[in-house]
Amino acid sequence: MSFVSPTTHALVPDHAPLRVYFDGSCPLCRREIAYYQQRPGGDRLSWVDVSAPADLGPGLSCTAAMARFHVRDAAGQLFEGGAAFARLWRELQGWRWLGQLFGRPPMRWALDLAYRAFLPLRPRLQRWVSRRLGGV
Repeated sequence: MSFVSPTTHALVPDHAPLRVYFDGSCPLCRREIAYYQQRPGGDRLSWVDVSAPADLGPGLSCTAAMARFHVRDAAGQLFEGGAAFARLWRELQGWRWLGQLFGRPPMRWALDLAYRAFLPLRPRLQRWVSRRLGGV
């Protein structure tokens, strides 16, 4: 099983069905990504820490990737926000049903609305998690 450490920026593995872009500088994000990486199916995915500038492929800048959650499938299609979570969940055993449910309207729209409501809270949650984990 291959994981990306918070300081690693490499894609692992290259033949993955999904590339997951995450903010490795965010303790909340790192914990959530670590959870997904440990789920069955997580070892087949590429995990990309976007907290350091890099070429993320067409249609995605580091700034955009830091602001919202993104994934890219093997065909190159980019998903963001709630749709990205639904797409990720479809790759993880035990989560596929949730990915199917939230991958279709109107549930996809509801998930994206919930995600948009969460985004303004994220900085405060990051600070809280960071304090609880002792600056990790």
